[in-house]
Amino acid sequence: MRLEDPPIAQALFGEVRWAWLWLLLRLYLGWEWLSAGWGKLTSPAWTGSQAGTAITGFVKGALSKTGGDHPDVQPWYAWFLNHVVLPYPVFWSYLITAGEVLVGIALILGLFTGIAAFFGSFMNMNYLLAGTVSSNPVLFAIATFLVLAWKTAGWWGLDRWVLPKLGTPWQPGLIFRDHDGHGRPLANQPGRA
Repeated sequence: MRLEDPPIAQALFGEVRWAWLWLLLRLYLGWEWLSAGWGKLTSPAWTGSQAGTAITGFVKGALSKTGGDHPDVQPWYAWFLNHVVLPYPVFWSYLITAGEVLVGIALILGLFTGIAAFFGSFMNMNYLLAGTVSSNPVLFAIATFLVLAWKTAGWWGLDRWVLPKLGTPWQPGLIFRDHDGHGRPLANQPGRA
């Protein structure tokens, strides 16, 4: 049994005529990530001589939100912050900075848009779980839509040329295909060994 998507979902997530919408959202989200990451990259408290200082303060602030009947930070996430993040602040400082910069660049270029948006939403979710609201819900929502529109969200970007070459795990692209699309092995084609 196959369930069909409604026409609006088919149009928004599968037709390139809506690529302009995803371009606008992608550029906005990419800029937000790149500027946040760039701020960390140029801050000594994140990646300089005092690396780890900023994230230690952030984590301690999150851990202060674990009390009460309805805490902003859930006990299981507080455990993660306390036992996984807090002991290694320098590692997490560099990882978060690199993640924000790379997600921002990938979204702006339209390169691996769905993957970049997924990792951006993962970072947003972690900020939300740490009790930081700010713009994270809006950024998370945009990233979620970009993940859903992965096939067309990078149409006005590098995905338009890269994805047909690489393909997907369920459909190899030109580089990984063992036939020419007509059932003939690529080894028999001119210019192929």
